Amino acid sequence: MKSESIPMAQEAESPLSPAEIEVLRRQFVKEGEYVTIQTKFNYAWSLIRSADRQQIGEGIQLLTEIFHDSPERRRECLYYLAIGHYKIGNYSEARKFNLELLKHEPRNEQARDLDRRIDEKVSKEGAIGLAIVGGVVTVGAALLAAIVKRSRH
Repeated sequence: MKSESIPMAQEAESPLSPAEIEVLRRQFVKEGEYVTIQTKFNYAWSLIRSADRQQIGEGIQLLTEIFHDSPERRRECLYYLAIGHYKIGNYSEARKFNLELLKHEPRNEQARDLDRRIDEKVSKEGAIGLAIVGGVVTVGAALLAAIVKRSRH
């Protein structure tokens, strides 16, 4: 059930140019307190596509506001919030939003693709974490053995 309006997760990793983001930012600012949901959404999505963590955070904040204020946009917000959290490495939040979307749309290809990506990142980072912990334990054991050996002499 692939929706043409929602890109696959890999597209979210190709940022818009600063000029493209600026066009959407200007429209957002121009509308001020009367900003339309669509303008706010477009700007938030451009920020989510950014490579800058601060901009991604701003995008997450705007999407969270839309999620709470506009029930009709929650489906899209779930996906984009998952993408934003995924990009900043907050995999538990990414998984939470993505699983909520999959609960309503179990055949959603974009969400399934993102779910696989989250699993891969968590597995990879978990393996790296285990390797680091293993290295620390090995170094600690070596230091302890050296201390014990030295104290015996």
